[in-house]
Amino acid sequence: MGQPLINLRNITKSFDGTMVLDDLNLSVKENAFVTLLGPSGCGKTTTLRIIGGFERPDQGQVIFDGQDITNLPPNKRQLNTVFQKYALFTHMSISENIAFGLKIKNKPKAYIKDKIKYALKLVNLDGYENRTVDSLSGGQQQRIAIARAIVNEPRVLLLDEPLGALDLKLRQDMQYELIRLKNELGITFIYVTHDQEEALTMSDTIVVMNQGYIQQMGSPENIYNEPENAFVADFIGESNIVPGIMVRDELVEIFNARFVCVDKGFGTNAPVDVVIRPEDIDLVAPEQGTLTGVVTHLIFKGVHYEMEVTSPDGFEWLVHSTDMFPVGQMVGIHVDPFDIQIMNKPASEDEEAVGINE
Repeated sequence: MGQPLINLRNITKSFDGTMVLDDLNLSVKENAFVTLLGPSGCGKTTTLRIIGGFERPDQGQVIFDGQDITNLPPNKRQLNTVFQKYALFTHMSISENIAFGLKIKNKPKAYIKDKIKYALKLVNLDGYENRTVDSLSGGQQQRIAIARAIVNEPRVLLLDEPLGALDLKLRQDMQYELIRLKNELGITFIYVTHDQEEALTMSDTIVVMNQGYIQQMGSPENIYNEPENAFVADFIGESNIVPGIMVRDELVEIFNARFVCVDKGFGTNAPVDVVIRPEDIDLVAPEQGTLTGVVTHLIFKGVHYEMEVTSPDGFEWLVHSTDMFPVGQMVGIHVDPFDIQIMNKPASEDEEAVGINE
């Protein structure tokens, strides 16, 4: 394996005495689609701005293709940024907007003209050269912002919540457009969002962040199915997170009921956190369940029913099922062993925040 294209080493950044990034380390491979995901204030946009050169870290290095670019200005870096506010020039035509960076680099007119046509075709806006920015929809403006970035042939495209201003249907359409663009262009995408579905849909790699730390990094499947702590489990999709006791390897006790699982190495009679996704709970006849409960809430979501099942201890289980169980019905709760995810209980709130950023 070759060296990563981007390497953030021991990056620390504070604003007005508040720590935003604390000794952050991150590697990005060439031609990857990496999404920085987390709630507001977690440090994801600051990380992107440091990669782009718009912020300088207090400590640490930004390594790009083996070279230290920590102090290099944005225009000297082999990357371009697409922001949520597209920053298009309203007094310029579409072709003038796209050509802006190329004119600054004194590229020949014929070259610029070819690049404009190529970029517009790539974003499915052929023939829009002479249109004004104000005549375009939000989705079209977003495509022009991307076209303006890609004509400069960056090795990395940084995208800071670029779909945030679009309605749901257009967002979903643009997610597939971005995947197509990335595959056609063969460049590295680093994408910032707080939208879990967006991250799961588009990324090769998701970096889950909270309080300036990386909580977990991995493939969408790995992040969703094998969360490493309660924050990740709760932030990526919906989860039932319950206290448990690891009786021994492959056996966990939840609310005095014993469930067979597949996890090992947590010790004997050790307190743990247990994650069970709503879609992994099977509702059965009471006598067939490991636990029992009463359906206390029911919503039809189109693809499935969303139910809350309250067990005798008072815990409200969130259940997604294509089978409907009416409110008031007594049910059994069954979970297959490989659908039970065991996590170490954090010793303190600090440990919970720090996660795995080492």
